[in-house]
Amino acid sequence: MIYQQQARFPDDFLWGASTSAYQVEGAWDEDGKGPSVVDMLSHPPGTADFRIASDHYHRMEEDVALMAQMGLKAYRFSVAWSRVIPDGDGPVNPGGLAFYRRLIDALTSYGITPIVTLYHFDLPWALELKGGWLNRKTAEAFVRYARLLFSEFADKVPLWLTINEQNTMILHPGAI
Repeated sequence: MIYQQQARFPDDFLWGASTSAYQVEGAWDEDGKGPSVVDMLSHPPGTADFRIASDHYHRMEEDVALMAQMGLKAYRFSVAWSRVIPDGDGPVNPGGLAFYRRLIDALTSYGITPIVTLYHFDLPWALELKGGWLNRKTAEAFVRYARLLFSEFADKVPLWLTINEQNTMILHPGAI
């Protein structure tokens, strides 16, 4: 197909990038974070796992500065449920909330729109041991977790996603 004139993206189009917590954060057992189902996976010797990942947890300010340098206008990231509520439904981890607050503040200081995904395949291990998503109490714990994040960050996060690739949860429930 040959276009006589190239269409322009709207000026308010959000050019951005996206990640999931377990794929970039690392720090899998630091600052009060509880284990997630991803943390419990075993990897063959000599292969990468998610324990360090891209070390975003320790390099977040540098990473956000690089995003700004690239001209990103939006960053979609997921919150590690077990970083915020280590066992999925018990006490809140203030250190986990502080990390995401710093991330959101860093993004907005560069004019990058934060977009939060509440769940990206990293169910807290404690909930998995109780039946995971097949246990109704997990859904109730998710509601509590979502309300916590909304109450903490709704004034700074304009866009929210509930579950990343929910089709995968349905088609391949054992894969997550």
